[in-house]
Amino acid sequence: MLIVNWNGRHLLEPCFDALKKQTQPPQEVIVVDNGSTDQSAEFLKAQQWPLLKTLFLDENRGFSGGNNAGFPLATGDVIALLNNDTIVDPLWIAEAVPIFQDQGVGMVACKTLRLQEPHIIDKVGHLIYPDGLNRGKGTGCLDGPEFDKPMEVLWPDGGAGFYRKSMLDEIGYFDDNFFLYGEDAELGMRGRWAGYGCIYQPNSKLLHHQSATLGKGSPQKIYYIERNRIWVLIKTFPLSWILLSPWHSFLRYLMNVASLLFNRGAAAGFRKSGSSSALAGVLIKALWHGLRGIPKMWVARRKVLRRISTREMKQLLRTHRISVSEITLQD
Repeated sequence: MLIVNWNGRHLLEPCFDALKKQTQPPQEVIVVDNGSTDQSAEFLKAQQWPLLKTLFLDENRGFSGGNNAGFPLATGDVIALLNNDTIVDPLWIAEAVPIFQDQGVGMVACKTLRLQEPHIIDKVGHLIYPDGLNRGKGTGCLDGPEFDKPMEVLWPDGGAGFYRKSMLDEIGYFDDNFFLYGEDAELGMRGRWAGYGCIYQPNSKLLHHQSATLGKGSPQKIYYIERNRIWVLIKTFPLSWILLSPWHSFLRYLMNVASLLFNRGAAAGFRKSGSSSALAGVLIKALWHGLRGIPKMWVARRKVLRRISTREMKQLLRTHRISVSEITLQD
């Protein structure tokens, strides 16, 4: 198990307490501290927990860099990634790990519920929009029977997902360029290209404190999400979808304007902590930096291991596609 921490001292104790109650204890709990300045290091060094392994970095390498530093320390056949702002159910591990008995499964997604509203779905795997942006499946929906059955999903959320270690050894770890947000989409897409499946296990549950690190309407969050979706698109999407993506982005931006008018969705959430002009400025910066990174992503695209056909990938993307209204207007 791998947890990346950055100035999350107040989150670590409840996270650890829940992990200690697992009916199937983890083989190890690796915590990578990203150069925290809030007493996190002191708290971790004081722990008397035999399962705990710690790695202290001298700088913040983001979610991707922090996990990449910790991956080589993991010794199990399955690696669970977990955000520090979560509280897992006692059966979280026990219900997820048996899914890997199917050798075709490379990833397992969990039922993630909102900590403040535990009857509301945070996500159960992910959906994809045709311009590279992704969103949690079921986000904002009332938990109910439709989320109580195992099903195929596109990939798990990196903040609470299980990965076959041999898959990661084969396709590679996170892309360090992403730093934060979208890195689980990029890794999940490479896993799917390599022919590995992803199954959602509803009995593997946890509670998640949304955006506890940066905040829901953070300009940084908007920047990384918008920049990195371009890199996911260029590095992992079929060429025909890349060519059509500007049209889909145009539709999404129009719907974001509507979200401001109706005071719903991500754009409206950002305006609560900033202005519409500030949002436009963040988007322009993200687009510029995203476009500048295209040559690097195009080179990386050539190294993606592909065992399924482009036709099969297109079908996967269509199956797990999210509509423009859902990705922009849903809270």
